[in-house]
Amino acid sequence: MRPQSMDPVQIKKLMEDQLKQSRRLQARVRELEEARRAPLAVVGMGLRLPGGLDSPDGYWDFLRADADASAPIPQDRPGLRAVYDPTPGRPGRSYVDRAGFLADIAHFDADFFGISQREAKLLDPQQRMLLETAWEALERAAIAVRRTERLNVGVYLGMMASEYGERLEDRDDMSRIDPYYTTGGGLCFGAGRISHTMGFSGPVISVDTACSSSLTAMHLATRALRGGECRYALVCGSNLLLSASLMVSLCQTRALSPGGRSKSFRADADGYGRGEGVGALVLMRRQDAEREGRPILAVVRGSAVNHDGAASGLTAPNGPAQQEVIRAALDDAATAPGELGWIEAHGTGTVLGDPVEVGALDGVLGAAVRERGFPLAIGSVKSRLGHLEAASGIAALIKTVLMLQHGQIPAAAGQDDELNPHIAWDRLGFAVPRRNQPWPAQLADHRVAGVNSFGMSGTNAHVVLQAHHHDPLPPAPARRRELVTVSAKDPAALAELVDAVSRHLKQTDPAQLPEVCHTLRTGRAPFAHRVAVTGADAPQLADALSAALADHRPPARDSAPRWVTLRVTAGAPELEAALAALAQEYPALTRGVTAGQHQESPEDLLARLIGRLRLRVRLERRATGPAAELAWGPGPTTRTLVGDRPEQSPLLLLDILADLFTAGADPRFEALCAPGTRLVGDLPTYPFQRRRFWIEEPRTARDPRPDHPDHPDHPDHPDHPDAVSRTPGAPDATDREAVRGYLARLLREVLHAPDDVDLDESFLDNGGDSFISTLFITKVEEVYTVGLTAGELPLDQPLSDLFTALAADIATGGAR
Repeated sequence: MRPQSMDPVQIKKLMEDQLKQSRRLQARVRELEEARRAPLAVVGMGLRLPGGLDSPDGYWDFLRADADASAPIPQDRPGLRAVYDPTPGRPGRSYVDRAGFLADIAHFDADFFGISQREAKLLDPQQRMLLETAWEALERAAIAVRRTERLNVGVYLGMMASEYGERLEDRDDMSRIDPYYTTGGGLCFGAGRISHTMGFSGPVISVDTACSSSLTAMHLATRALRGGECRYALVCGSNLLLSASLMVSLCQTRALSPGGRSKSFRADADGYGRGEGVGALVLMRRQDAEREGRPILAVVRGSAVNHDGAASGLTAPNGPAQQEVIRAALDDAATAPGELGWIEAHGTGTVLGDPVEVGALDGVLGAAVRERGFPLAIGSVKSRLGHLEAASGIAALIKTVLMLQHGQIPAAAGQDDELNPHIAWDRLGFAVPRRNQPWPAQLADHRVAGVNSFGMSGTNAHVVLQAHHHDPLPPAPARRRELVTVSAKDPAALAELVDAVSRHLKQTDPAQLPEVCHTLRTGRAPFAHRVAVTGADAPQLADALSAALADHRPPARDSAPRWVTLRVTAGAPELEAALAALAQEYPALTRGVTAGQHQESPEDLLARLIGRLRLRVRLERRATGPAAELAWGPGPTTRTLVGDRPEQSPLLLLDILADLFTAGADPRFEALCAPGTRLVGDLPTYPFQRRRFWIEEPRTARDPRPDHPDHPDHPDHPDHPDAVSRTPGAPDATDREAVRGYLARLLREVLHAPDDVDLDESFLDNGGDSFISTLFITKVEEVYTVGLTAGELPLDQPLSDLFTALAADIATGGAR
């Protein structure tokens, strides 16, 4: 029996359905492929580099000059100085007395990050500087860090050594080892502390692949962003030279240059010069950065990581493996070799390493470069800063981002420097620039660069970066008035920041003023000490900031407005006119909320607008009075929002928001900007108020060290003039007032705080944590019986409440 034939119409319908399904599958495949190769944006940078460099602008000025950052061993590194002997090969000695040292690694703003004095002293300085550079990078990305919001930020840190804790390792005296010995020095805690302190929710990964650590961290971050594991990624690198042991070991292998400098690709290359530094980059998906108006500094096109495998030696470079990783990164970036205008080379300046690296570059790029007819410039920042080891990749990345931004290539060798004769420069398509020069004209509109990093562990990494070209935006509509907010954690920092912002405003192009004000309002976290002003232009705003600072008063505890009350006169004709004026001035704020388009009354619409600023609003209708007022307590404070001239409502709203911000409220200002307004990345960052936290290296003699409590120069020694007062004898358990005072003195002692604890702040705000609480309660239990469990202690309440609860409990339990 013949099968029943299908109707031609059915066949046509089936074919159409199959074709649609095929197209959907093809589109999905393209979508997945695009996500796998999605370009990423570098939106913020922070750094501490040799030569006193602490900002991207300062780094760029340094790169375009001709100085190097090498310096003698600082006085505060006596261990490195003690092992120095100029004769190479001496057992137990280092023949190096110069390196790229940071200007200051001992000072830190512990209060800003909520860290106790006791813990701050025991923290590896790398952790301290990582916190600062990460914060600065996020501020330059205009990402406001509110700890309670748990931003979806991943932290990827390259760090290979933590040598600070060695100065506590005296086998004859273990008394200085306390709980912070572990968290202050473990490599995993460098990344973990950033995420904990700032309240992030994304992945946290510490990477140690030796010299390629931070570029490997970059690779992991790109994969995480493309895979949707986090919205933002902090890529960090860190390295300090604190231990004589590694310096001696490297000298025994003759890896280091006797002069302490890396001579990348030069004929007199004789080993690498060491250096130290800390840096941080903020990455995100480019499409997200463009949508949010972030300051895109460069684009990450692709990256790759591999290993040398069965090479001639674990620490020896492997040319074929280097070729593989460069090819893989170019493939990931969908970039042809001929597109590259710069290679930031590993370039350690070693007899073996430089020729192998150039040979690998030639194997991948050489044919395309020679075919295009103009050379590919190569160089290494190690010749200027030294080899920063685990942080070398982050220094190279920041340098390359700056080059792409500015479209310039700094000199990579001196005019009279002879290049390495073991590299066939005359037949290769590579050139080491002898002077600062523009990007090749043939590639000026499409600037692409590659960054190499090869670890002594055998792990190789390569990253491909590209310049970002912003599409021009139409000029923002002129504003009658702007709002600027500035805040800090203490009065000194507020004064310093206001001064910096005022100076920046006075130099701001009037066309960019709305972007600057928008960034200051939305790209910075609000703190307790605040000023906020409105003005018609930059000079007026700058003068108003100075005047507001002069009138600044410390905020009263618990005075921040929790609610605002919108009092409106029902049916007032001015309300609809005010809504229209607000819609014209702030279209983003009023989008979808316009009088006449809803069933809601003008009073309800106005309340909804205030709510869009993330203010909690109570609406009160009344029969008489101004059309609309906003009131908040304590006081209360009342301000007119809509009066007899409703067209003035946008200006009145700005003044009200300035007052609310100064009073401690946290309005969200994002909707006040004009459409298309971008965030600005080069504004002043937080002025950390640093104090010295430092443990001196142990002496070899048996007398007490200056940092030991038994030494008279130690602050805790009873004879020292600045000694923290020791807790006197415990009072009677039934004398609650005396017990509260005793507990306050005891906590100060445990915290190693130079001043009395703030009873209005919580245990946590005073720098307490789980370790401190254990130490504190242990000391209390030495003299009193405590019945409260740890979970019952009100650690998030003011210390006065905690001490009252403890004193009541102690009065019941009595003395031991």
